[in-house]
Amino acid sequence: VQLQAFGGGLVQPGGSLRLSCAASIRTFTYRMGWFRQAPGKDREFVATISKNFAPYYADSVKGRFTVSRDNAENTVYLQMNSLKPEDTAVYYCAATASLGLVTATERYAYWGQGTLVTVSS
Repeated sequence: VQLQAFGGGLVQPGGSLRLSCAASIRTFTYRMGWFRQAPGKDREFVATISKNFAPYYADSVKGRFTVSRDNAENTVYLQMNSLKPEDTAVYYCAATASLGLVTATERYAYWGQGTLVTVSS
């Protein structure tokens, strides 16, 4: 199982980025998640989307980020708008076969390598 996240980069505060996560698995059988890890901090939950396309977000990104999935392409997306300097982190996509709403990192069995997002002027 391989997940590859890409689309990160340097963006000014208030700007937007769209992250993609390409998977070697049939994503329609998994709940997919996005996490991030800032320097010196623990990895934290950002967003998740169920097999039935139901999204759920961390409070810190609600209203600014949108998670979506294209099961035909085995790809998951994270559209990030109104970016803030505190959004700076390495962003990871992950997959879990666990049922129900899952936001804990340890419940996700498969992880991509991460893509760096830097929000700075």
